[in-house]
Amino acid sequence: MKYLRATVLALACTGCSGAGDGSGAAEAREITGTLIVANKRGASLSRVDLASGRETDRVRTCENPHELTVSPDNEHVLVACYSGTQVQAFAIDEFEPAFEIDLGAEARVHSAQWFADDRILAGAEGRGSAFLIELKEGEEPGLTETGMGGEGPHMVAVNDAGTMAWGTIISAGTVVRYDLVQGIEAMRRAVGDQIEGLALSPDGDTVWVSSNTADRVYRLDALSLELVATIHVGDVPIRIAAHPGGEFVVTSNFGTGDLSVIEVATNTVTRTIPVSGSSEAAQVTLVFSPDGERLYVAETANDEIAEIDFASGEVLRRLPSGPGGDGLAVID
Repeated sequence: MKYLRATVLALACTGCSGAGDGSGAAEAREITGTLIVANKRGASLSRVDLASGRETDRVRTCENPHELTVSPDNEHVLVACYSGTQVQAFAIDEFEPAFEIDLGAEARVHSAQWFADDRILAGAEGRGSAFLIELKEGEEPGLTETGMGGEGPHMVAVNDAGTMAWGTIISAGTVVRYDLVQGIEAMRRAVGDQIEGLALSPDGDTVWVSSNTADRVYRLDALSLELVATIHVGDVPIRIAAHPGGEFVVTSNFGTGDLSVIEVATNTVTRTIPVSGSSEAAQVTLVFSPDGERLYVAETANDEIAEIDFASGEVLRRLPSGPGGDGLAVID
């Protein structure tokens, strides 16, 4: 296991492009901040300035980078290396490598959550486990591996207290709960077929997961994993995002190129937001802006990120990414 200063060099942003359609509407709303995109076909990260809608920088990463997570101080972004065995951290301001941590043979890290200044949870799908990583200044990180073998979690989430975490195991259709205080897998429950999408409510009381084949979202009690509600959504709801205010949950529907908006109070879909309207866009990841006013949706086949006004459902513009832009992080 290694905690290494990364030696990868930043790429010059050759061919960095500007915003696509709808840039005028976005400018009128005075959108600011930074969007970071993991380009899974391009082995790189893109940094997009949201004020101008332009990609300003690109840096090389591991092969097949997937989900992103930002440190609580907004100084670093962590990349999950799905074709490798490590996670890589990059300094956001300088947009350069900071460190990487190797999790061992066959780790295949798809998702991680940086939930405290010195603590990260990373799912090791290929090892059938999850790692609790404790960062130590000037020292090797502490690594605690827990799991039951087989296939590990594809997506992970951690509560604000840093005491519990959850993961989805796609092939088994299973949701796992981890006790981070004891460092153990506390419970797992079979929910449905091809369970992939995962979101935790802001209050930490509810886990939302989705089935790619049944086109349903399952609302679970976070502690017991008991089923609370089943909600029919769009085709292939591959990702879920919880609104920061807690009133809504949104699914990214790969099969129909749209979003289903679920009202938490009633467990019903109250509206559908069209994005591309087609599976050809290969729509996957979605994240809210920190204020909950906008959604960012990765159209991985088009190398674009759709920026959507959540209140109106209007697609404000399409922002550039590198090849296969997928993992997303938004920083104010």
